[in-house]
Amino acid sequence: MIVPMIFLVFFGGAAVWFGVVVFRTHSMVRSALALLFSQTAVGLMFLVMQAEFLGVLQIMMMATEMSVMAIFMVMFMMDPGGLGAMDMTHQKRLSLWAGGIGLGAALAVIWLADWGPAGTDIPGAAQQTEDLGRELLGRSMLIFQSAGLTILTAMVAATMVAIAPAKEQPK
Repeated sequence: MIVPMIFLVFFGGAAVWFGVVVFRTHSMVRSALALLFSQTAVGLMFLVMQAEFLGVLQIMMMATEMSVMAIFMVMFMMDPGGLGAMDMTHQKRLSLWAGGIGLGAALAVIWLADWGPAGTDIPGAAQQTEDLGRELLGRSMLIFQSAGLTILTAMVAATMVAIAPAKEQPK
């Protein structure tokens, strides 16, 4: 029981550390990689907690997403390597205040909420995956299908707007 807890704390610390690095670097590519490492650490936390499906899904989705994001940043950013004098933070005072208040609220909820007794009857990983599949394909299927259709429609619309036909030159 102690070894999984050590790994959980380690990966949790890594997720927070890389999350901080996202905002401390001056490079968009390094920021994307730090976000990838942060989300990978979250996926590894899922694996430690024996939620294999969610852990692998988290890692695969974030690896793909951050890779595509880094490629587009290199293609379209003026200075993706962060070699110029670039500051990626805006409204620093407001951000610090909002972050501090958010941290205080989160810690208050963690420490002051009555969480009840810890779960004693936790199903195994295979049962958790089966329960998740039944939930996604059962009563939540309409919600996920609607969300998927909405996202697809938005992607098609964005592509159509981006590649609007050029106006013909007058002869």
